[in-house]
Amino acid sequence: MTKAELIDAVSQKANVSKADAERTVAAFFDVVIEITKNGDKVAWPGFGSFSTTKRKARTGRNPQTGAAVTVPASTAMKFSASSTLKAELNPNRK
Repeated sequence: MTKAELIDAVSQKANVSKADAERTVAAFFDVVIEITKNGDKVAWPGFGSFSTTKRKARTGRNPQTGAAVTVPASTAMKFSASSTLKAELNPNRK
C-alpha cells in the first residue's frame, strides 16, 4: 500500500477529507518518532507497540571484495505486535 492509498483509505474510513487524513497520519508518525527518539515506548492496546533498540558497532564484510568494514552503532525502530493483532492475523492458530 502506498502513502496515497493509505491516505485514501483513512479518509474514507474516518469520513474526513484527504487533507485532514494526511495531516492526522503525518502527526501520528511525527509523535511516534519524537517519543521513541527519547527512548520511550508508544503502545496501542490491541495493535502493538513501537520502541527503539540500540545496535552495537560491529565488523562486517564487503560482499564484493570480502574486506572487513566497520558498521557503526545505530538506533533502530522496532514494532511488536500485540497478542490481539497476532490472533487476528492468524485465526486458525490455536
